[in-house]
Amino acid sequence: MFHPDSDLSPLGDPRIDPPLELLDADPPRGPLILASPHSGRIYPPAFVRVAKLDPTALRRSEDAFVEELFEAAPGLGIPLLKAHFPRVYLDPNREPWEMDPLMFDGPLPAYVNTASPRVAAGLGTVAKVVTDGAQIYGTALPFDEARWRVKTYYEPYHAALLSLIERTRDAFGTCLLVDCHSMPSVGGSMDPDRGRRRADFVLGDGFGETCAPSVLRRVETVLGDLGYRVVRNIPYSGGHTTRHYGRPEDRVYALQIEINRDLYMDEAQILRRDNLPRLREHLTTLIDSLADLEI
Repeated sequence: MFHPDSDLSPLGDPRIDPPLELLDADPPRGPLILASPHSGRIYPPAFVRVAKLDPTALRRSEDAFVEELFEAAPGLGIPLLKAHFPRVYLDPNREPWEMDPLMFDGPLPAYVNTASPRVAAGLGTVAKVVTDGAQIYGTALPFDEARWRVKTYYEPYHAALLSLIERTRDAFGTCLLVDCHSMPSVGGSMDPDRGRRRADFVLGDGFGETCAPSVLRRVETVLGDLGYRVVRNIPYSGGHTTRHYGRPEDRVYALQIEINRDLYMDEAQILRRDNLPRLREHLTTLIDSLADLEI
């Protein structure tokens, strides 16, 4: 029988404790908050055993070291929420129930979204593939495993994020969420920009729907002055988090920022490069600038 509060998943994985961490600011400086949903790197052992891929290949979907790039935020008065669970295990930047029925050993409940573009690409809430298209699992999963992951990781992450957003808006009358991600330096086989070198940063605001234009202009100005090439919405216009929480009519703004991994890491081996501290300094400059922006 499925027990959502069990400390063990149906596959036998122990609960990651804590599943997430809020590096808070006391007192907060302003309405800016940061989130890093894809930089978690605690890989549950039973999951690793059933996966077809080696540990390095599993990490290809991870936004490795992104939380380190923004680690100065709490010292500047800006909260940073980060996940400890890995994206390849459970992706909080999806709807809660985007699932591929071919991954599971039985029929799925009617509430599961089996037809989204993310599911078609194999990148649902429980992913079928890593970002280069390689299959993760060699056998079908019980759906109870997916339900356990959603209850154990997805729901607490979004409860914490929503609480942080509401607390910030209550205190300042508005809230700016910056969702922090990294991207491969070259478009992959499943991407619309396949084989093409990407910009240094991609800013996603749902093509103008989730954030204030002044925020994007400030980010473009700060990063441009530092020598980076910045583009908007192509190939990433914002995932579930950006589109779900970004509601300018309610004074909540959300911006997704994608950082080219070649700026700070060895993409093949998933190792920090010597230029990571320099990029961290530049992003600290950006955070400091956004903290004082009136929206």
